[in-house]
Formats: sequence, C-alpha cells, structure tokens
Amino acid sequence: AKKTSMLADVSEEMEGTSMPTFDDYVGALEKLFVIDDIEAWSPAIRSKTVIRTGKKRCFADPSIAVASLGASPESLELDLNTFGFIFECLCFRDLKVYSQALGGRLSYYHDRFGLEADAVLHLDDGRYALIECKLGSREIEDGAKHLLEIKQLVAEKNKTEKQIRLREPDLLIVLTGGEMAYTREDGVKIIPVGCLRD
Repeated sequence: AKKTSMLADVSEEMEGTSMPTFDDYVGALEKLFVIDDIEAWSPAIRSKTVIRTGKKRCFADPSIAVASLGASPESLELDLNTFGFIFECLCFRDLKVYSQALGGRLSYYHDRFGLEADAVLHLDDGRYALIECKLGSREIEDGAKHLLEIKQLVAEKNKTEKQIRLREPDLLIVLTGGEMAYTREDGVKIIPVGCLRD
C-alpha cells in the first residue's frame, strides 16, 4: 500500500494525523523491528516506468499481523486471501533468517502488466533465485508460470543487449504450504516452506 493510502486509513481512526507524524510512527516501528520492508528489484528488462519501485511493507513476523487482526486458525481457514498474505510474510521472514549466513538479501519484482516474483533472493556472489509464495497447491501452476515468464524476459533482454547482460536466475522456486518437495519438468522447484529449516 502507498503511504498516502495508509495515512488515509489511519486518519479514519485518528483524525488530524499528518504525514510527518505517520513517518515518525513508521520510523519507530522500524527501530523496534516490528516492520521490515522489502525493496523492489529493478533489473533492466522492462522500461523503468513499468516496474514498481516502492517498498513492499511487511511485518518482521507474521504473528504480529495475526495478533493485530485478532485472528484464529478457524477464522483464517475461512479467509484464505488474508491467510495467503500472512503465509507470504512468513516466507519472507524465513527466507531472510535462513539466508543470512550466505549474505542473502531479499527484494521483490512486480510490473504493471501483473508479472511478479513475490521474492528475489540475492547472494553476495551474484546468484539469485526468483520465488513465488503459494499457500495452496492449486496456485502452484500460476506461480511457476510467472517465474518462467520473468526468466524468459531476462533471456530475451540478453539477446538484444550487447554490453550489459543480466545474469539469468539460478533457481526458480515456488514456496508452498504443502508437504512434498519436487522439481517440475520445466525446472521450477516446489518447496514446502517447512523444508527451509532442514
């Protein structure tokens, strides 16, 4: 969400809240490690006007969102859209924690055509993985399709670009809430988020 949209929502409850006050609150939450935003990945594969460059706003831990909503397991089962956002937040947290030893950092890719990678995990040596977070198995196909389209965009750009070539992704991963890990015929890895700990 844009800052202006969030400020409008906050102003519904707290009239007269200004942007500087809002920024102070956000700064305090960052210092307390309550929120941990993710930067956009902006490779030169599309026009700069096409790629979203704003930060993806996230809680440092998904349990904060669950507690703030007063949600229960039963209520989340009935609201899979919200549960999907919380699952995505859990994936971001785990990816950050488990990749720290390798110098990992996280970004995301989203363009105005709807093409996205929920997360892009970068390592210090230049390797990177494109990652989609999909709670249910029915969404795996869509996630894999997006990742393959971004990989194809990079390959096409490299064919036309003579001087600056972009490294192609080293891994394409769909993180799921499922129980079985496997590699699809197209090379996309399907990995249950619980496997990140192993």
